Amino acid sequence: MSIFAEAIDDLFADPNLARDAIWRAGGTGAPVTVRIVLRQPDRVESFGETRIWSESVIGDVRTRDALSLAEADGFEIDGAIYVVQGEPVRDSERLVWTVELRPA
Repeated sequence: MSIFAEAIDDLFADPNLARDAIWRAGGTGAPVTVRIVLRQPDRVESFGETRIWSESVIGDVRTRDALSLAEADGFEIDGAIYVVQGEPVRDSERLVWTVELRPA
């Protein structure tokens, strides 16, 4: 295991950063318990002369926990259901997926 993988494991084990979630492939697959780090930044987008503010939910999941993460997969986090919106992206070390989530 690389030093990077060990550092990622430490981050995902930290109860202040990560939390348990249930991942379902395609939104209806068998439930798999994973650890997820959530970020909820506000986004401001421009459309012509208009600026649009929106809330977003971004999640980081270890690739070893969810090997085949894809658009339309589902996550249950603290009783709330989210759906992966768009294509998940892996980091350069292929250790972490980053996904944009929307409420189901």
